[in-house]
Amino acid sequence: MTASSSAITVVQRGHESYETTFAAMRAYTDARTPETQNQLWIVEHPPVYTLGLGADRTHILNPHNVPVVQTDRGGEVTYHGPGQVVIYLLIDLRRYKPNGRFFIRELVQRIEQAVIDTLAAYNLHGERKEGAPGIYMADGDWRGAKIAALGLKVRGNGCTYHGVSLNVAMDLTPFSWINPCGYEGLATIDMKTLGVEVALPDVQTALAQQLMNQLA
Repeated sequence: MTASSSAITVVQRGHESYETTFAAMRAYTDARTPETQNQLWIVEHPPVYTLGLGADRTHILNPHNVPVVQTDRGGEVTYHGPGQVVIYLLIDLRRYKPNGRFFIRELVQRIEQAVIDTLAAYNLHGERKEGAPGIYMADGDWRGAKIAALGLKVRGNGCTYHGVSLNVAMDLTPFSWINPCGYEGLATIDMKTLGVEVALPDVQTALAQQLMNQLA
């Protein structure tokens, strides 16, 4: 893996509708060549529910006025909204490892580790759950509550899009209007509720750096 092929550029897209970002991710991936940059896109979305390819719509209990968007990522229903760090990974997995590419399971583990390391920097302890991608609180009153979700699309050519979301300082109410990630009664939490007062851009930067560390 050469320095040029492994380089990752961070793109700050600011506040943007989910539909706009989704279309841009697909267009970027469609147009990729062997020389196209690997990128991390940082974005903050207005309220939206997104559905994975195999998602069961009955897990949307009552969307109220929140839009529902069908996507082509894996996973079930999740919620994106203000106060949440969302980072999309537009990377060519073939550039990793001398004789191949990351296995998808390894990529998911690396993304999860980036979240765990980001939380640890704020003295929060996250953990994985077998068979349930994402990061959950490992201790305290909110043990087992989900704080980060992830879902990916991997094209047949090894190029990825979609990514990971981390709850920082949100209105968590919309999570109660769905079965998050398909799990009835799953509690969700954010860093602010756990006592961490931090600006969203700081966590965006921290998580992007941890992702780059994991993909170096």
